[in-house]
Amino acid sequence: MTAQPFDRSYAGTAAENYQRYFVPSIGGPLAEDLIAAADLRPGERVLDVACGTGVVARLAAERVGDAGSVAGLDPNPGMLAVARAETPAGDRIDWHEASAEAIPLPDGAFDVVLCQMGLQFMPDKPAALAEMRRVLEGGGRVCLNVPGPRPALFGILADALARHLGPRAAGFVDLVFSLHEVEAIAGLMRDAGFREVDVRAAPKDLRLPAPADFFRQYLHSTPVAAIAAEADPSTREALEREVAEQWQPFEANGAMALRLGVTTGSALK
Repeated sequence: MTAQPFDRSYAGTAAENYQRYFVPSIGGPLAEDLIAAADLRPGERVLDVACGTGVVARLAAERVGDAGSVAGLDPNPGMLAVARAETPAGDRIDWHEASAEAIPLPDGAFDVVLCQMGLQFMPDKPAALAEMRRVLEGGGRVCLNVPGPRPALFGILADALARHLGPRAAGFVDLVFSLHEVEAIAGLMRDAGFREVDVRAAPKDLRLPAPADFFRQYLHSTPVAAIAAEADPSTREALEREVAEQWQPFEANGAMALRLGVTTGSALK
């Protein structure tokens, strides 16, 4: 059962709020960079693993055109429902509800596999990467990205969540930034059988909403929402006050500046 929103201003599901708030400020800009790094060409067959609400898949569809094909895969039915709703009628994208560790698609079915900000969440990363390689044709390529290390802004959030909502809430923030070391990612890709592995880390400057707005948006767009909904209103109010106050140094002209580390890996089958 989906938890009821504790702030009626954010009445959508977590997946709907993710698309409404997270994608424009963070997911969309990173998706554009990933698509550029993948160098997609017209006519290619593309699979977006851990596709979420489909921002990468939709950008890929624009690049490969009518002669190409795009599929998106995610284990979360709520995310896929939003992905389908957000996809223009003319875009032919096939959506699959499944985990990366068990992709229900044939060997060699794709020219390119993409994965944005998903590998760190996968319980069995070697199995997931092996599956990504399996569904690529010979000479096909994979391109993925992950965020980290944890920026100071999110360190403040994690610490406050731990104090007010407990370790489970803070643990989600930590998990987001849990895999970003260049050598660790390169090793995982090589161990999965990929060749010509190229992994690089670079900063990405992002513009986020003002502190209180971004705090509320984050809570309602992530799994933290269910935990926050269980807390009493006074606890949530104290949490918001603390975080918004400590985020003030990041604010200028009604927005917050975030320099996010992003590690991008590419390789061939």
